[in-house]
Amino acid sequence: MTDEPADTDEPADADEADRRLPAAPTDLGPVRDALVAWYEDDHRDYPWRRTEDPYAILVSEVMSQQTQLDRVVPAWEAFLDRWPTAAELAAADRADVVAFWSSHSLGYNNRAKYLHEAANQVETEYGGEFPRTPEELQELMGVGPYTANAVASFAFNEGDAVVDTNVKRVLHRAFAEIHNTDEPSDETFAELANALMPPGKSRVWNNAIMELGGVACGKTPRCDEASCPWREWCHAYETGDFTAPDVPAQPSFEGSRRQFRGRVVRILGDNEEVPLDNLGHRVRVDYAPDGDHGREWLRGLLSDLQDDGLVDVDERDGETVARLRR
Repeated sequence: MTDEPADTDEPADADEADRRLPAAPTDLGPVRDALVAWYEDDHRDYPWRRTEDPYAILVSEVMSQQTQLDRVVPAWEAFLDRWPTAAELAAADRADVVAFWSSHSLGYNNRAKYLHEAANQVETEYGGEFPRTPEELQELMGVGPYTANAVASFAFNEGDAVVDTNVKRVLHRAFAEIHNTDEPSDETFAELANALMPPGKSRVWNNAIMELGGVACGKTPRCDEASCPWREWCHAYETGDFTAPDVPAQPSFEGSRRQFRGRVVRILGDNEEVPLDNLGHRVRVDYAPDGDHGREWLRGLLSDLQDDGLVDVDERDGETVARLRR
């Protein structure tokens, strides 16, 4: 092996030009530039994309879990209007935070509890300064690998490549080696996504590739209508085979246990405590104490909420009463 540089006109930085990806062009520069230019030219203008505040971004990421983004926008704006900083959220009554969450139909009220506890951690364990790396951010309550990486990317530009369902769909369709692999692993997707991302540009890159999956490369692709910037390199566009990993359908919110759990929390948030049957009749119009949606069904909802640390249930003078835990 020699220390002499190779006799070539190509750039020496492999990360920027000649790093090889499965069935991708040798020169990744144009691939990267095309996607970033497409994103910066025109993209959906969600308000959390206009800030680098890690607290505001964490709130958006937690709210966006299994919730349509158009529903998240007004809730996110109202939440930050009420608790604009982590310090103010930490100082809030947790019951108020949970009641807000439920009143905006965000689902899974334990997320509100975890977000409140994470704000407390930032104030008490980190001196009011958000941790910056994905590894450190995972120390916050309720923050998993995906959310930690998203906050590190969008707030600090210090994340790895984000790999969500939309990004997997893009990578599966665009690159032949992934496309032709039976059930590629999460590790395979992550390796490809990180190799593709320009070094030090996680903020713009992750926003761009997620936007590509959401706008141009959805379950029904809109390659030409959305002017997909990868058409000249895309395996699916070349072959017409747009199959992609199955995407689990989100359970319907209407009539779901999530919906009724939210109603319970909302009712209890407006009252000191409520007797069991009184609560049942207010939760659903077809409540019948001994029916299919009666006391046993309601106790199941309350048990779930107790496990999440949101509700207390007591027996008093022969009557069951429920109240929001404060």
